[in-house]
Amino acid sequence: MREFEFGAERLKQEFEIIKKDPFTHCSCGPDGDDIFKWQAIIMGPPSSPAEDGLFFLSIDIPEDYPFNPPKIKFQTKVYHPSIDEDGNIYVDILEDRWTPAMSIMTLLISIWSMLADPTIVDPSGPLADLDSKERKNFDKKAREWTFKYAMD
Repeated sequence: MREFEFGAERLKQEFEIIKKDPFTHCSCGPDGDDIFKWQAIIMGPPSSPAEDGLFFLSIDIPEDYPFNPPKIKFQTKVYHPSIDEDGNIYVDILEDRWTPAMSIMTLLISIWSMLADPTIVDPSGPLADLDSKERKNFDKKAREWTFKYAMD
């Protein structure tokens, strides 16, 4: 089986699992007929600056999936130290810590958890200079962005 066929089959299996046992705080699936292009929605975690927000993401999956990670990008603006202004996510599991044992849903659950904890994961991320004294200001601005961009 070629990598393309293996990746497509793996994604079909993942999607069937997601349909049978969805996670309550996020959903995802193919965006049209292309099994390698998905979309996702993540609900902001409770008791976080993102609470009550709905965040839309695009997922571009390489043909050699699961041997290489997908590219996941926020389409909804979000203020977070590991997400830049273009929606790029700076987490190691989307780069050098990726393993084929991970799935699209495990990635989304990790991203959902990350929204609740604005810990600096990548020191080259957009808000890498955030310190504990600024946490209150960070939470205020992140909540403002949630109201502005992620709520109707």
